[in-house]
Formats: sequence, C-alpha cells, structure tokens
Amino acid sequence: MKCWGDNGGKLGNGSGAEEWLPVDVTGLTSGVLSIAVGENQSCAIVTGGGLKCWGPNSAGEVGDDTTSAAWNPVAVTGMTSGVLAVSAGEHHTCALVTGGGVKCWGANQEGQLGNGNNATQLKPVDVLNLGSGVEAISAGGRHTCALLTGGGIKCWGLNSTGQLGDDTYTNSNTPVNVINPPTGISRIHAGGDHTCVMTAGGATHCWGYNGYNQLGDGSSYSSPKPVAVTGLASGVASISAGLAHTCVTMVSGGAQCWGFNNEGQLGDGDRSWRWLPKAVTGLSSGILKVAPGVAHACALTSTSGVTCWGDNTWGGLGDGTLIARPVPGAVPSLASGVADVGSGQDFSCVRTSAGGIKCWGISDHGQLGNGAPPGYSATPADVSGLTSGAASLAVGIFHVCARTDTGGLKCWGYNVAGQLGDGTTSDQNVPRDVTGLTGVGAVVAGTYHTCALTASNGVKCWGDNSKGQLGDAGVSGSYSTVPVDVSGLTSGVAAIAAGYKHTCAVLSGGGLKCWGYNNRGQLGTGARYDWNTPTNVWYTTDAVAVAAGRNLTCYLTSAGAVKCWGDNEFGSLGIGTRIDSTIPVELSELGSGNLAIASVSELTCALTSANAVKCWGWNQTGQVGDGTSSILPRPVLFGGSLLRVFIPAVNR
Repeated sequence: MKCWGDNGGKLGNGSGAEEWLPVDVTGLTSGVLSIAVGENQSCAIVTGGGLKCWGPNSAGEVGDDTTSAAWNPVAVTGMTSGVLAVSAGEHHTCALVTGGGVKCWGANQEGQLGNGNNATQLKPVDVLNLGSGVEAISAGGRHTCALLTGGGIKCWGLNSTGQLGDDTYTNSNTPVNVINPPTGISRIHAGGDHTCVMTAGGATHCWGYNGYNQLGDGSSYSSPKPVAVTGLASGVASISAGLAHTCVTMVSGGAQCWGFNNEGQLGDGDRSWRWLPKAVTGLSSGILKVAPGVAHACALTSTSGVTCWGDNTWGGLGDGTLIARPVPGAVPSLASGVADVGSGQDFSCVRTSAGGIKCWGISDHGQLGNGAPPGYSATPADVSGLTSGAASLAVGIFHVCARTDTGGLKCWGYNVAGQLGDGTTSDQNVPRDVTGLTGVGAVVAGTYHTCALTASNGVKCWGDNSKGQLGDAGVSGSYSTVPVDVSGLTSGVAAIAAGYKHTCAVLSGGGLKCWGYNNRGQLGTGARYDWNTPTNVWYTTDAVAVAAGRNLTCYLTSAGAVKCWGDNEFGSLGIGTRIDSTIPVELSELGSGNLAIASVSELTCALTSANAVKCWGWNQTGQVGDGTSSILPRPVLFGGSLLRVFIPAVNR
C-alpha cells in the first residue's frame, strides 16, 4: 500500500510530513486486500481478514482502544480475522464481518455508530439489529448506510439534510429504513451529507443534501428520500460519492461527475458546478472506478493505472507538484439602510440601521431564521422576531447570533454541537435565547462554536469542544449546549475572535491569548499542540484587535501594523510565501496605521489608514474583485466599490 498528500499520521509512514509522491505504508508493502480512506484515518484489510488502521485518532477512529495518534498501522481491537469490508467516514469507521454483521467505532455525536447511544467508542461495537444479513456498507461524513442481502437499505447517524433517506430530518442512533428505495440495488456509497445507490440495471438514485447539486437531479433542493439522477437510468457500472460531488463510471468505460466543482474535481475542464452528470474530460473509456475526495478525485484505469484531477494544495494528485489541474454586485432590495453584514456558507445576513436582521440564501439548517422549512431564499427575508432591537450580528458557517440592544443574545441555525447555546442540539429556524446570558458586549461565531464577551469583560463559550475551543480545560466534555466560562478569562478581555476550531482574546493590556485546535500553528505558540485553556501568543503585548480565519489568526497592533500566523497554504498570511508559521509574522507591505482587520476562511482583509481595503489569501472564486481568481500571497487593493466601511465593535 502507498499513500501521498496531507499527513499528520494519515499516510501511515511514521512521519507527520506531507508527501507529494507515493510513499510505502509501514509494514504494508504486501498482503493488502482492500483499503478505505476517511477524512482523518486510513485502514487496510490484510491477508487473513485482519484489519489495521492509522491516523490522528482524536476520536478513536483507528479502533485500537486509545485516542493516541497512530502514525503507523495498528491492529483494530478484536479484528484479527473475519473482516470482509471496511469503510471510513469523517471521524468514524465501520467494518462488515463474516456472517454479514456490522461493527463501528470512533466519533458518535450524531449516532453514526448505530449502537443506540451517542458516546464515542474507541473499539468496535455492534450496530443494533445488524448482526447479519448485510451485503455492503458505506460510511459518510457523519452517517452510515448498509445494503441488506434482501435489497433494502438502512442508514443511521446525522440526518440534518435527509441523508438517511427515511423522509425525515431527524438524527437516528439506530438503523432506519430508507423510504421507497429503487429495486435491485447493487451498490451504495455515502458522501459527506448525501447518499447514492446504483441498481443492477445501471440506474442511479441519490438523497440528502443538494446545496452543491450533488444529487444530480437538476435542482439544488435537498431530498430526504431517493430521487433519480437525470440521464442515468441505465449504463452505470460503479458509483462513488465525495464530500459534495458524485461520480460514476459507465459500462462503456467512461466517467461522469456532478456537483461541487470549485477545485475542478469534476474533471470537465473548468470550475463550474454541475446540476446534471457531465463526462470527465479525456476519460471517455478505460475507467474502472472513480474515487472522489473533498476537492479532487482519482480514477483507476483498465490498465491498472491511476489518474487524478482537481485541487492539489496538499499534493493530493500525487504528481510531485502543488499545481492544480483543470465583481461585486449590489443586492437590489438593500440599496440603503444597512448597518452590518456577515456571510456563512452559501447564505448572508445584514443588520439594518433600524436594528432588524435580514438573511438570504440557503437555509438547510434554519440559518435564515424566518421559520420556514429547509430550502432557500433568493432575496433578503426578515428574521422572525428581529425586525428591530438588534445591536450586533455574528454569522458563523452554518448559524447566526444577534446581540439585542438590551444585552441579550439570540441564535439560530445549525446546532449539531450546541452552538446555539439554548441547551439543546436541535437546529432552530427562528431565534432562540442563549441560556443564562445578559449584558453581552460582543459575540463571535466559529464553525461549530460561539463565544461572547460578558458585561464583566470575561469570555463565555459554547458548542463544539472537540479541540478545546471552549477553553474550559475540557470540563464540558466534547461539547456544551450552554455557555461555560473560559478558564482564567472572567475579566480583563477587550476583544474576541473565533475560527474554525480555535478562539482568541485580546487582553485589556495588549496581550493576546488563543486556545483550541492548533494543527497549523494558528494559536501562535511556536508549536502545533492543541490547548484547551488560553495560552499566550508568542511575545505579543501590543494587540488591539484580532481576527480568526479557518486555521489562521491575524492581529492589529497598537501602531496599526498587521501580523498573521497559522495556515498559509493559500498565501493567507500575506507574506509572499505559502509556508505555515507558528508565530506572528508582520505583513511589511501593509505598513502601519491600519484601522481594522477581518478574516473568513482563508481570506483576510485590512482597512488601511486611507480607508482603502486590501486583501490577501484565498481568491479562487474572485471574491477580492481584483479581476483574477488567483491565490493572493500578498495584500492587493479590493476591486469593489465601497460606499461605506463597517468596523465591528469587537475590532475597534
């Protein structure tokens, strides 16, 4: 077995370094029968039916009864023989064993292990009522599905977008039947938040999330039950579902893909999303299997070769390079009266000068806050109960929070880890009060966690705590559905920022502390160890504002200079290179006197002393408006027309 690309233990070669070319997996230079690759783990069935896995193992997905990182293959507990198939999800793994039973292990917050509870399991446990009669399995992002020998399908786990196919949006920690599946199913594959099957006659059906058109039915509407893929009523030989796109091989030997395509992962020569299947360029014949990743895909050819396409940031194409293969516009109804704006994934919200909140875009988790069922709005819609009285706005990737003018806090949208702070993990399509919070001074929203500055200038956080981003020393466990105090920060905080899975706070004396995930050095400590309590950023005493991106952080000094650290794969540190830094590095080209900074994902912008905006980092969809879609490793002037510039209170 050979692996390449992003590492951190996932390549199984005893090293944590990325590899641009295939390297041998330790101890597996022969005897491998089949393999499975998840987001954070890799597994191999070896001669004799034993199972070995490796990877970071933060949620026990390696299955060796520990959470210790395994940089080389280790035996899965109790699985030295009898394993027929293995499938790896985001943080969980499942195996089909002799007799047709299913066992799973790893993360289980959404019930993806199917054993009747939501507790993480460090070694294999039986899936309830599936001790026999299973023909095939597939682990998706946070859900799992099984094809039964009688032709039925059962799925379990996260169901926020209907990926379980039972015509509901309710999670299940035990297997449930897929509603009205097509007859004669021969193959099944679970993607990030969608699932697809192929029949013996070569037809294809999918269900679940469709925000990126990955269901292939010509729409962007999610479906909680199977829908036919347009144009593929026959002739399909195999099917594979990626994070947000889907590919099939044809009996004729060609390949077709559809869905998300920002990195060219559909292989059709451009980066446009596809609502319907389209042929992969240059693969009209001789293709046996397509294996999509998050933003790239690889195919096995009839000559036993491998070809890849799409994103190559981490060398995932295996060709020894990092080279990928393959202007602002007004919202008509918001020409005036806007006080603040924020954007999540495929949706946006504004706070009006009258204190109202309006949102538009996708609302698969209720993030528009208008009480409507899952869907979308192409025009701004009022958030229920917040047509006035909102003092500030914070927009996360999938959820929104608004501070009221009386100091209260309301949140709505995705709530899988309790990031709404209402004491539940249920999504909310209307605003809900955050439990026990009054006198809130500011609020910031990360991907799956939220933090607020209190009246006493302390910090409270809630939601996902899998990487310590709540800062309470792990007291709340893997998540908290209500606000908890950040250790040592009950007062003296001037500003806060939340990234993907890390959080930072500016102290009133100019110090800066960060905590949480640190895989790319985003905590600024000089190392890459995670911290579940606030830790000092490397020799920082002059901070006045902080901004957190996905896995990077920037701060504004008292002299108006900007310093950044962390993930630099897209030039997001603005220093002219693509090399990560675990300590703050100054953007010399910006100089001093800058007034504010803001960061989202891998893009950061600064407001200069001349009231101009300069941005750097991720620009693949042209969001900087400079007339290109190139990565920007140095600050460039924003290309849009700015009528006003908003400086959130948290960044003043």
